[in-house]
Amino acid sequence: MEITSHWRIKKQRYALVGEVCPHCSAKIFPPRDICPECGDEAKDHYQFSGRGEVYSYTTLYNAPAGYEEQAPYTVAMVQLEEGPLVTAQLTDIDVKEPEVGMPVEMVTRKLGSEGDRGILIYGYKFRPVLETA
Repeated sequence: MEITSHWRIKKQRYALVGEVCPHCSAKIFPPRDICPECGDEAKDHYQFSGRGEVYSYTTLYNAPAGYEEQAPYTVAMVQLEEGPLVTAQLTDIDVKEPEVGMPVEMVTRKLGSEGDRGILIYGYKFRPVLETA
């Protein structure tokens, strides 16, 4: 993905900004301009809380090209509190620790680097909710 593409989707990547349908109130992520629930136009921005729970997950031991140094790592389907399912890497966990239903929260982390200059690309990952005393 080109650097310009990253800038176009930065709200989505850094802040989980999607859309809400003004007709049926469905929360949409990633943004798509047309509501998948009712088919009407949906261009109103919506800031997701970044909190949810693990819906499903898998651990990758043989990572695709460019991600070998991160292996093993866990990728999860996270169901956000507002409803949509989001696919993201889990972070700040032991490889054997995740479980379905585990509460998680979005964090911004390094996704990788790109190009000859090694430009760092950041985006969202999810970590277990930190317990506050």
